Amino acid sequence: MHFLTHANIATFLIAMNFIAFAAFGIDKMLAEAGPRGSVRRISEATLLQLAFLGGIFGAFAGRHLFRHKTRKQPFFTRLYVVAVVQVMGLGMVAGWFYLHQG
Repeated sequence: MHFLTHANIATFLIAMNFIAFAAFGIDKMLAEAGPRGSVRRISEATLLQLAFLGGIFGAFAGRHLFRHKTRKQPFFTRLYVVAVVQVMGLGMVAGWFYLHQG
């Protein structure tokens, strides 16, 4: 797995956070563009997937800056669950590297 370099991982995470941030902004713009159902919006599932795939910081920043999805309690909870799962996963990976240090 020679493609998993620090630079490639950092580039991927930066791109995912930018995409998640932009998706929140675009969806907010679409939400304000017209009455409900008249404009095709970005689904909550897609926003959560972008966060889960590494864009959690961009998702939180976009949510805060654009004031989007701030009153949707189920979405709010799911976004925090994604963040907790990522922190736990990061802890597990760090623990694995610590235990298997040469």
